[in-house]
Amino acid sequence: MSYSLVPETAPFTPEQRAWLNGFLAGWIGLDAPGRAAQGLPTAAIEALGAIPPPAAEPGETFAWHDPNLTIVERLNLSEGKPFPRRLMAAMAQLDCGACGYVCQTYAEAIAGGAEKNLTLCSPGGKNTAKAIKQLIKDEGGGATGKGSNAATVGANGHTAQRDAAEGRGYGRTHPFLAPLVSTRNLNKPGSAKHTTHVVLSLAGSGLTYKVGDALGVYATNAPELVEEILAVTRLDAAGMVTGSDGAPMSLGDALRHRACLRTASEDLLHVLARTAATDEEREAIETAIVNESFDDFDVLDAVRMAAAPSMSPAAFFAALTPLAPRLYSIASSPAAHPGEVHLTVGRVAYEQNGRRRLGVASTMFSDRLQAGDVVGVFIHEATDFTIPTDPSAPMIMVGPGTGIAPFRAFLEERHASGAAGKNWLFFGDQCAATDFLYRDELEGLRQSGCLTRLDAAFSRDQAHKVYVQDRMLERGAELFKWLEEGAHFFVCGDATRMAADVDRGLHELVSRHGSMPADAAQDYVNRLKAQKRYVRDVY
Repeated sequence: MSYSLVPETAPFTPEQRAWLNGFLAGWIGLDAPGRAAQGLPTAAIEALGAIPPPAAEPGETFAWHDPNLTIVERLNLSEGKPFPRRLMAAMAQLDCGACGYVCQTYAEAIAGGAEKNLTLCSPGGKNTAKAIKQLIKDEGGGATGKGSNAATVGANGHTAQRDAAEGRGYGRTHPFLAPLVSTRNLNKPGSAKHTTHVVLSLAGSGLTYKVGDALGVYATNAPELVEEILAVTRLDAAGMVTGSDGAPMSLGDALRHRACLRTASEDLLHVLARTAATDEEREAIETAIVNESFDDFDVLDAVRMAAAPSMSPAAFFAALTPLAPRLYSIASSPAAHPGEVHLTVGRVAYEQNGRRRLGVASTMFSDRLQAGDVVGVFIHEATDFTIPTDPSAPMIMVGPGTGIAPFRAFLEERHASGAAGKNWLFFGDQCAATDFLYRDELEGLRQSGCLTRLDAAFSRDQAHKVYVQDRMLERGAELFKWLEEGAHFFVCGDATRMAADVDRGLHELVSRHGSMPADAAQDYVNRLKAQKRYVRDVY
């Protein structure tokens, strides 16, 4: 039996009308007899791919698409623009791909209903998530971000079945289960850090990559965290829920493999308020919602506000956001390591709300996986972030900490191919004795002549802090000479501090050693960007 909830006279295309009918039917429970309304039905999901993004205005430009602007400035520049464009202005404007989209397509996916997770913009963090939520409220709740575990789709609205049908093979929605070959800690004893070198096998997958690409990783949550959440909620780990692909699974498996436990969604708070055992608990949760004081909560923090709420496993799981894949810069060249892909992963651990918090993917690699275990992965292709097509072109690479990952790959590729171009690496970390990642390899590349120059900055080896941008300025005359010779300038790492400092340093040394006023130096750097000779992989 079919239902038509959208009048034929409504100003929609047939595809849009079909999608809206499917969405509304699923929302009120008409898509299948006896099925609870938990989100988008399958028909609606399939229709999403047919809905075109907002038509671009002739000559449309995005004045807010500049990561150097504050979020307030970006939102002000987007005032009066269509809803998807205002959502785009809330993003970090890095087009880093960490969310599985670029800023424009992530915004369009939210506005069109294809993406329900509003917290995927890692560089934008809480400010972006808050701005998106407020824009949705101002729009009248057209995109709610609700029920995202009941039915989700990947980038561009594709399902795993559609990926396979269209010959995409393994991808974001259809990951390859890559066996773990080995892991090792790159830091020496006494370091305050733990950086894991990860080797995964791609044998038999047919997956290929180029240097500069990233690897998408589907991590799993720590069993201890899952067990603690189940203990607090008193929910049965064996209780059945429905995954995004429509397949039944146990709540325990869903929490470990499918749900984001790092952040508590507003949906979860509403469910907890409705099912709280006491008025006191309900009032405390509702106050947290009104005051938006749950921003630092993870799922365990949230469920602790309502001891033993009376909810079903399905209702609990449906209120959680999906566990999104993590993107890591690939640290290997396929020419040097055929059939393998390598990563450089910094272990994340910190204190918050009186509890020890652990990074999901980073601690999976450092603490939980053993050789032979499998990890769901896919290739996320880079556009301009790769070695120059001209093998004789010089390269300058700035990659402190785990930002060294793609440059290990760049150097391996150039060494394997015998490229004649000069290569200069700026690397930085805390202490030379314990944190000089890949030191032996880099020394070998320098001795072979592949690595022409290596300048390191270790912030804690002297009384005053020294960073990569300081080394750049110290070598400014030579660096500017390389740029004048046609060098490509690459940066990888933290967007908010390191990359911004490096950018300022680049402008300063161009101005100083090019004898240019500030505006001319800005034009010079802009030309480097336009020529794809200043490219960043930042997050």
